[in-house]
Amino acid sequence: MSLKAAFIGLGAMGTPMAGHLKAKGLLHAVSSRTKANAEAVAKELGVAAPPLAELAAQCDVIALCVTADADVLGTIDALAPHLKNGAIVVDHSTVAPDTAKQAAARLSAVGAHFLDAPVSGGVEGARNGKLSVMVGGDADVLERARPVLEAYALRITHLGAVGAGQATKAVNQVLVAGIAQGVCEGLALGEALGLDPERLLPTLGAGAAGNWFLEKRGATMLRDEFSVGFKLGLLHKDLGIVRRIAESAGTSRNVIERSLADYAELMSQGYGDDDISALIRLKRKG
Repeated sequence: MSLKAAFIGLGAMGTPMAGHLKAKGLLHAVSSRTKANAEAVAKELGVAAPPLAELAAQCDVIALCVTADADVLGTIDALAPHLKNGAIVVDHSTVAPDTAKQAAARLSAVGAHFLDAPVSGGVEGARNGKLSVMVGGDADVLERARPVLEAYALRITHLGAVGAGQATKAVNQVLVAGIAQGVCEGLALGEALGLDPERLLPTLGAGAAGNWFLEKRGATMLRDEFSVGFKLGLLHKDLGIVRRIAESAGTSRNVIERSLADYAELMSQGYGDDDISALIRLKRKG
């Protein structure tokens, strides 16, 4: 019998992910913090937008993509009393590994399962169904939930026990922040030297400096276009989680601390909803 899936959290990432589930014939219901948003998406996709208790009772796999640790645990607590025995909650949010472990324990107490499964690939990856999913949890549970993840993933990797997905996402966010620092600083220099972007960008991209961020954001940042790919305010939130993980691990935090300071400065200037490539604003002269 085919799985009945639900999606909770219908923002820039969650809405297209839910759409892919609908296209695969798996989506049964949706929910969002804003009732009107949930109802609008449900109408567009031709599915239900019931209260969380009804959603939990009806679905086999429930995917989440929300903002903060408290949102994840609050949603888990709302779902838990009503879940089917053996139901699976898959969390695509970026939270602390300890939060994932708390969520897993609360679901285990009611006979349900939890996978922490943060994603990378940005809004483009969500829209194109080509996200990289980093999964922590029981391997057999992942296999049961795999049809849901495959609806919007290019790559699904089992990293280990619950918490391993979020630990991997922490590493990912350090790399994202560091690459953004380098690309924005380098392109600000190229701009100041008067280099032609139409020649500069493909030349850089064809060599050792080539990377996803340069390819996807290089031209737009040089045109001062910072429409959302990944809100810098969200990366700042993620890096706060990563800082605590790195402090506990005892590793270097140079990139983390510099990026936290830079994005805090941009947020104070009113740019918190801009893409992270808006960092180039701080790299330019003056």
